[in-house]
Amino acid sequence: MNVLVISENGDQDQFILKPILKAMLQELGVPKVIINMPSRRVKGVEEALEWESIKEVIEEFSWLVDLFLLCVDRDGNENRKKRLNEREKQAAEILAAEKGFFAENAWQEIEVWVLAGHNDLPPKWKWQEIRDEPNPKKLYFIPYAQQRGLLNERSQGRKTLSQEAARHYPRLRQLCPEDIGNLETRLQAWLA
Repeated sequence: MNVLVISENGDQDQFILKPILKAMLQELGVPKVIINMPSRRVKGVEEALEWESIKEVIEEFSWLVDLFLLCVDRDGNENRKKRLNEREKQAAEILAAEKGFFAENAWQEIEVWVLAGHNDLPPKWKWQEIRDEPNPKKLYFIPYAQQRGLLNERSQGRKTLSQEAARHYPRLRQLCPEDIGNLETRLQAWLA
């Protein structure tokens, strides 16, 4: 299956989204998954959510992509999911019936998905506080990457920590039901 992922910061997000989404699809029974991100880099959530930009990507790649995924941060914005649902409806109108387009917002940032895959977080950190924090990247992910000695990695630890987290995908699904679990359920229905 060829998958193309649109995100708000492909330079950094690719290190998280590729291994985690691949683990999700393999968990759903898709044995061979190729995940790419458009070479044209999107800068920021507003640009990632612009319909014209999404439409251009779909039109450029629909001949070779089976599944499009739009993954952005929620950033505490309770209306973000409404916009994502609108993009799904718009994409459905131009995509061939056998193609898929799904949009999901991480609760609150995709770096939380990485943290969910690790059971060695500092004991004083409470999971619900991590999930509720509007800026968990700054308050939790960066300190964790620093604790692990990975901040000097090109991706500030995203690559290494995401690959480790993806190996514990069921834990991600369990700890992130509003986003990972929701996306998985919808993909499972589409694959059926």
